Amino acid sequence: MPSVLKEAYFTCEQLPAQARQLLQQAESPHRTGASPFALQQAALLALDLQQYFLDPASHAFIPSAPAILPGVARLASAFLARSQPVVFTRHLNCPQDAGAMGFWWRYLIRPDDPRSALAPGLPTEGALILEKSQYDAFYNTRLEELLRQRGVSQVVIAGVMTHLCCETTARAAFVRGFQVFFLVDGTATYNRRFHQASLLNLAHGFAWLVFTDELLACLEGA
Repeated sequence: MPSVLKEAYFTCEQLPAQARQLLQQAESPHRTGASPFALQQAALLALDLQQYFLDPASHAFIPSAPAILPGVARLASAFLARSQPVVFTRHLNCPQDAGAMGFWWRYLIRPDDPRSALAPGLPTEGALILEKSQYDAFYNTRLEELLRQRGVSQVVIAGVMTHLCCETTARAAFVRGFQVFFLVDGTATYNRRFHQASLLNLAHGFAWLVFTDELLACLEGA
């Protein structure tokens, strides 16, 4: 465990350079080949971009999360403009569905907590807002069914937290047969070590590590 749990390893001013450095350290083997990203097969999953994690007054505030929010919003708008699916998840818990999370976390995100709402400024019109109760966005939700109905075979993972909900959902998507694209600069967590560990693990055999601007360029060229 790092001596300092929370740090702003991403900042708005330095995000591109900071993300490139993280990617280099992950040494993704897939960066050597052409990306198989195909817009018509893709959906954006933006996980838990809630005030609970984005409000500096919240005990669960993620210092790096505000830096990723503008890029995720731009990417979501680009997907929606091209009629591609965008899913925003909201993590909510009650004692009946918390499971082991009730052991790990002192506080749970209750449905009546005002901070359970999505951060303002996200392009939610036309997107699906999906409630989940575990790290895995596929667990006990209709996510897979909804993606299959839209002919989706690729998912782009964004949001918080990199090493918990984002990584778990990326792995769950992989075992369900989806090609996974994981945003280096569109995910955030409490500190750089957690983020770096997830990138290292996912790049080895689960996901293509990509940048927000890289996907935006693909969308603009489609």
